[in-house]
Amino acid sequence: MKTIKYKSLLLAILVGFTTFSMADSAKELDHDANMAVNKFIDEVKGGDAFLVKAKAFLVFKDIKEAGFFVGGKYAEGVLRKGRKTLGYYEMTSASVGLQMGAQKYSMIIAFTSDAALDKFLMEEDDWAADIDGKIAVADWNSKEELAADDYKNSMVAFVFDSKGAMGSFTMEGTKFKRIKKNESLDKK
Repeated sequence: MKTIKYKSLLLAILVGFTTFSMADSAKELDHDANMAVNKFIDEVKGGDAFLVKAKAFLVFKDIKEAGFFVGGKYAEGVLRKGRKTLGYYEMTSASVGLQMGAQKYSMIIAFTSDAALDKFLMEEDDWAADIDGKIAVADWNSKEELAADDYKNSMVAFVFDSKGAMGSFTMEGTKFKRIKKNESLDKK
């Protein structure tokens, strides 16, 4: 019985995130991605060169995360190779445990190997970060320069422009799903 209550609460949180933060159009998502990439490049020395060398990268400008024992996060973003958009994705995550707070942040996940990118692109419906691959969360200092050879992992996540307070950042249990244009991007 308690499991049903937790699942219902979790579903309500995720539906709230989805309705609250859905983008109106592909054009708006591309604009948001451009703003996030520009902020990342401004904040991280060597960030531009790192993204250029990456095989591709996912950009999420506004990830909203909240929780009080039961939590979740949601965002819509863009998969890019260089400056070219390859597709649009949503990210969802649910968690249960000792947690409290809310935050909003931006994130870029860089694919540094062809194998990791191919595996991500081959999934038709969704891709779970904790099952199909390990994403290294980069620890970077604004005074240090980021270099492509500093990261041996095939996927590296950069979290930046954070507002609010929530426990530690984790990718465990996070799912990524490709958004088709006829679903939520062109509702206008």
